This record gives sequence, C-alpha cells and structure tokens, in this order.
Amino acid sequence: MTENPFTILGSPIKLGPKTAKNRIWMTAHATLLVKDHLFTDAHIAYYAERARGGAAVITMEAMATHPTTQPYKGKAFAFDPRMVPEYQKLADAVHVYGTLLLSQPWHRGRQTNGVTNGLPVWAPSAVPCAVYREMPHVMTTEDINEIIDGYRLSARYSREGGLDGVEVHGMSHGYLLNQFLSPATNFRKDNFGGSLVNRMRIVTEILEATRAEIGPEMIMGMRINSDDGHEGGLSPDEWADIAKEFEETGLIDYISCSHGTYINRMLIYPTAPEKHGFQLDATAQIKSKLKLPVVGVGRITTPEEAETWLSQGKCDFVGMARALVADPKWAQKSLTGKSGTIRPCVGANWCMSRIFAQAPLGCIHNPAAGQELDLDEYNLPPMKKKKRVAVVGGGPAGMRASWTLARRGHEVTLFEARAELGGQVRWWAQAESRQELIGIVSWLEDRVAEEDVKVILNHKVKEADLKKFDEIVIAAGSTGLKHGWTMLHPEKWSGNCIPGADSAHVYSYTELLEKQPKLGEQILIFDIIGGRQGAVVAEILARRGKVVQFVTQLGQASPDLASSRDWGKVHGMLKNLGVKFHVDCELLSIDNDQVVMRDLYTGKKSSFKNISAVVMVQGGAANDQLYHSLCDSKPCHLIGDAMAQRRVNDAINEGELVQVGTPRDIYNNPTDHFVASFIGEI
Repeated sequence: MTENPFTILGSPIKLGPKTAKNRIWMTAHATLLVKDHLFTDAHIAYYAERARGGAAVITMEAMATHPTTQPYKGKAFAFDPRMVPEYQKLADAVHVYGTLLLSQPWHRGRQTNGVTNGLPVWAPSAVPCAVYREMPHVMTTEDINEIIDGYRLSARYSREGGLDGVEVHGMSHGYLLNQFLSPATNFRKDNFGGSLVNRMRIVTEILEATRAEIGPEMIMGMRINSDDGHEGGLSPDEWADIAKEFEETGLIDYISCSHGTYINRMLIYPTAPEKHGFQLDATAQIKSKLKLPVVGVGRITTPEEAETWLSQGKCDFVGMARALVADPKWAQKSLTGKSGTIRPCVGANWCMSRIFAQAPLGCIHNPAAGQELDLDEYNLPPMKKKKRVAVVGGGPAGMRASWTLARRGHEVTLFEARAELGGQVRWWAQAESRQELIGIVSWLEDRVAEEDVKVILNHKVKEADLKKFDEIVIAAGSTGLKHGWTMLHPEKWSGNCIPGADSAHVYSYTELLEKQPKLGEQILIFDIIGGRQGAVVAEILARRGKVVQFVTQLGQASPDLASSRDWGKVHGMLKNLGVKFHVDCELLSIDNDQVVMRDLYTGKKSSFKNISAVVMVQGGAANDQLYHSLCDSKPCHLIGDAMAQRRVNDAINEGELVQVGTPRDIYNNPTDHFVASFIGEI
C-alpha cells in the first residue's frame, strides 16, 4: 500500500466513548431517497458506499422530530418507531467498514411553510421567515415540551437501531433551536426568552433528554453555526460563548460548525467560486474556546486543503458532503496516495438543484450518486463480444462513453473535431464564476487516458471514416440557434423570426464562446431560455469591459438559477460588473447598430442604439445529422446534446449507460439495473 501523505487527516481521534479512524466526516445533507417518511434500501446503498470509501464518521440527513417540521414527503420521521429496523439495517451495512454512524434529529421552525402538510409553522416568536414569509404560530410551553419529547424519542430509536450516536441539530442554518437562541428571532418574555440562559433552555433540556436516552455509551454532539451571517444574527464571538456554555454542561462529545441561515443560503451550501474553507476562520474562533473536538466545513474539496487546515488547528475533523457525493472514495483515495484520481466537486450545486426540485440527490458528473443500487461504475459486467466502437464527439458524453466502453473491453476510438476534448463545458469554464467546471473535463480526460482509447483530435468525422467500426456512438453535441424564435410566436419556428437575426453581428452563444470574435463595446444579450447560459455569457463579456444589456421576455433574468439557490449571488455579481437587465421584453428587430424591443404588457416600444453585437441565447439544435445518415445501415447510439440539448449531467449519464449490441442483446443483457429499468431485465 502507498504511504499516506496526509498524516493528520489519516490519524484516529477520540470521539466521546468511541474512536474515529480518521478525520474525514461526512456531514448531513438531504437525499430525498425517503419513502413514506422512512429510510429505504437506496439509503443503505448510498451511505454504505461512503463508508466503504473510507469516511470515519457519517451523520445521516436531518430527520424530523415533529410533524410540523416537514413541508414535503422527502424527509424521514426520527420520532417514528418504524425507523428502528431501518437504522439496524443501515448500521450493519456501515459498521462493517469501521465507520461511525449518527442520526441528526432536527426541526425547521419558521423556515418552512404549511402548504403540504396543512399544519401551522411553529416558531418561538411571531417573526416570519424572509424566504417562506408565512407568519408562524407562537409556540406555547406545551408545544415546546412536545418538541423536547420528539428529540427524546428520536434519541431512543437511534439507540434501539444500533447507531453510534446522535447529533442534535437545529442550532445552525436558522432552524428552530437557532431561532430560540438568537435575539433577532426570540422576543419571548417567559423562561424560554430574554437572557442567554433562558434562550438556551430548550436546547439544554433537549440535550439532557437525549443523553438520558442514549446513556454514556453513545456519542452525542450538536450542530451549530459559527456565524449566522446576517444583521442581528449571532456572531462568531457569540457562538463561541454559546458553545462554551454547552461544553460545560458535560453532556456533549463534539461540536460541528456550519454557517448561515435561509436569509443567505449561499453561506450554507456555497457554489463556485466561493473561497474554499471560507467558514473555517470563524470555526477556529469557536475551537479556541473549547476542549471538545470540532468539525469544520466550507467547500473543503482536496486532501491538501484538509491537511493544511487541520495542521493550522482550525478544526479537528474536516466535514464534507458534496465532495463525498462527487466521489464516495474520497477518503480512501486521499489516504492511499491516489488523491490525483479524486473526482472533484466543482461547486455546480446540481445536487442541491435536484433536492429543491423534489428529486432524489444526484451529482453533475457522478452518475452513480443516489443510484448505488443500480449503478456501480467501478464494477462493470464483462462484455459478451469485443467490438470496434467509434465515439464521435469528445464532450462529457463522448468521454464518459469512451471510458465505460473501453473498461468493458471494447476497442474504442474517440473522434473530436476541435483541438481539445471537453465540448461546451470547456467554453463555460471561461467564466470566472464557472472555472471549476474544468474539473469535469480534466477528470474524464485522465480516465480516458488510463484506458486503451485511441483519441483523434482536429478531425471532423465523415461517413467514410466509420466503415471499419462495428457500432457508432454519436455524441456530437449541439449548435446554438440564433433565428430569434420565441414561444410568443411559435408559428415562426422556421427561418429568421426576427428581422435582422441573420446579420453578421448576430451570434448564437455557442458561436460567441467558441470563435471568440472581436466585438465592439456595446453588446445586447437576448435570452429566452432562462438558464445559466445567459448569465455566463453576460459575465464573460462584462469582465472583458463590454457594456452589456441583458434582455429577456421572462419575468426575471436567468430564473433557473433559483434551483441552485445562487440566483441572488449571480445577479449581484453581474450588477456589480455593470450588466443592465430588461425583463418582460420581446425583441422586434435588429437593424445595423439598433435593436428594437417591446414591453410584453404595455406594448411600449423602445430601442438601443450603437449596439455592436447581439448574442442570442435560445437553446441549440442537436448535431444528429450523422446519426440519421448512418442509423439504417449500422448500429448507432445517440447521446447527450446530440440527442437533445440538455444538461451536463444528462450527457454524462447517457455516456455511462450507452451499450453496444443489437436491441435484443441489450434487452436480454443490460449493463446494470439502471439500464434495465428502461430497457429490459437482468
């Protein structure tokens, strides 16, 4: 075995009555793998894979301590005795790898709504959440006792389920216990409000009830903020004092620190390009006052970063979630000299976007995340017959397909028309805010290089090039459109729908990013799809000193950014760069240097003069011509944007799942259960 270069990261540490085998802690995060408020076999597979990958401690996702905490169906009920056998199965699966497993009971308080469950929102005082805006019910003493009892029952079932400990949650991220602790949200005049001792009372009683249930043989910790991150919220100094008070109770074995509330969610799960480790200075303030071990988080993505911050004494454990979503073997690879093969978390927050869309957890470039029952990318079934396979297109879909097909034993040739692999991801990574996306390309390039894949660059494939191959995978991507069609005039899909859209100074966004034309100073972007594309183009141009007008017929610019919760962050950045937004506007015509638009609701026309270039952001047309010319004569597979323009994760998923063989062969012998769910049976 290769010597571990990260000696602190790999060292054991005492954690209450137990010992953690290293300093890598998988912190709690939503999965939405829940069914009927219970864990499922998918949970077991998901957590077991991270345990097998070497994580020392896993804190499972937050689980409700009371029915009022949960507005949707994707959370488990920790207060439900039906969780006991689920815990037992999960503990058995995790403990075989020497990993400690903790539950995380919690209550959202005011940071929710009652739409789904029909129950009122509970909070210590009548202060609505700035996000959900629902006026809460002011909790009575009886209500408070119900919550304490919910935490107590959650602890009991954790013990009966064979878990190693309980992490009391609700003090971080603006949840219920944070609302009691903070003078910004607690205006009570009874024994649960006013002084710090009173504001801490509900937490203290929860800790006492939890410890009474689990005894000294189990670990008990608590999740707190190290900084609320908003005006009137608790500061690092205040949190340090609170943490010290809880330490002195003698009830807890560790403290796990995070940041932020729903007022600024980017402090909780920041996207790129947030500074890695940005939370750890505040965490170090708390650690300096404590004797207990402290878990620190904040976009820790590499073992080098982790070792540095551990050596600086900023924390005792490095907590991570998204890094272990991207690569469940992060710990194992880090501690066995294979850190260069870690699949990097690129900060895209696709994992969170899925959660907020009420879909199970996923990853932008790990197709197995959340699909561990169905897909094992490291243990592929052997092929029945070796074939010569051509993959046309070296973007994420083509690279993933080449890697997978080569590992199954096929003879693979990867064609790319450009000088580099990477497809559109390489273009998007031109933006300062999206630079980390290049990690997707780099990781796949390395995987392709590890296999016996022949890569041919700078070659636009013709039919004649493919005669010697048994099967073809078309992953040729898409080409941006610029004819100006909008859903306002669907009858004008063909041809140029906007007069002047065929002018030389009008570009699709793919033309702009690939060809890098020389442009004048005044640029107009017309975006009809509302995704991240328009925002990225605006950023790139604005950072080059261009004056950018961002026009959209939607009610807000790039509304899809709300799914990753960085809408405000991105728009703030663009406004600081001077980008001007014009919403609810239809583009009418482009004439030399003048662009005319119309307000959708008032009908009022306006115009911009001295526009040197117009960039159309309206989606792309699939590059599927080669497929249609070949599919009747040779087995062909269409994947990624060549199928239909979508997202990076779709391309990578389809690259992983592509199979060669006749339809009957694929039906009778799909590569894995995931393919089988669409095609056939195993």
